[in-house]
Amino acid sequence: MSRIGKKPIKLASGVSYTFDQKNGSVVVKGPKGELTQKIDPAFKLVENEGELTLERPTEQKRHKALHGLYRSLINNMVVGVSEGFTRKLELVGVGYKATAQNNVLELSLGYSHNIFLAVPGELKITAETEKGKNPVVTLEGNDKQLIGQIAAKIKDLRPVEPYKGKGVRFVGEHIRRKAGKQAAK
Repeated sequence: MSRIGKKPIKLASGVSYTFDQKNGSVVVKGPKGELTQKIDPAFKLVENEGELTLERPTEQKRHKALHGLYRSLINNMVVGVSEGFTRKLELVGVGYKATAQNNVLELSLGYSHNIFLAVPGELKITAETEKGKNPVVTLEGNDKQLIGQIAAKIKDLRPVEPYKGKGVRFVGEHIRRKAGKQAAK
C-alpha cells in the first residue's frame, strides 16, 4: 500500500479544482494562480469535507507506482496556488555578484564574462547583496517543479568545489569539505 497515496490532500480556503476524467487533467486554481497536471484517467479524485483523496483503479504494479506520485503532484499544486514556494541560492566566492532585472538574472561567477539567464515569467526572481555577506538569489512562484529546475540550472553554472567551498549553493546547504594537501614530514 502506498502510504503517501492514501494521505488526504487538504484544500486551503480559496482553492478550487476541476478534474476532467476523460483526458485525465487536473486544474487547481487559487489566489496565487492556476496550475495544470495530466494524470492517468483511470484514477479518481474524491472530495469530502474539504479534503481530496486519490483512489487508484486496480492493484497493478503500475497503478501502485503512480499512486503516490500523483498524490504528491496534486498536493504540490494545492500548496503552490495557496502559499507558493521559495528557493534561495547563495553565491560564495570573492567577486561573485548577482543582479536581477525584468526576469533576467545577471551573474558574475569568476568567469571571463557575465552570465545572463532568462527566467520564465511565472517566477519572480530577486537578488540581494548586503555588505559583508554573500549575494543571495531568491526564486518565488507557485510551480515547485519549475522553481527546482531553474535553481538547478543556476547551481550548475558554478558547482561548489570541496576545498574552499566556493560556488553556488542553497542557503543552509552543508558542503563536505576536503582537507587538501598535507605538508610532508
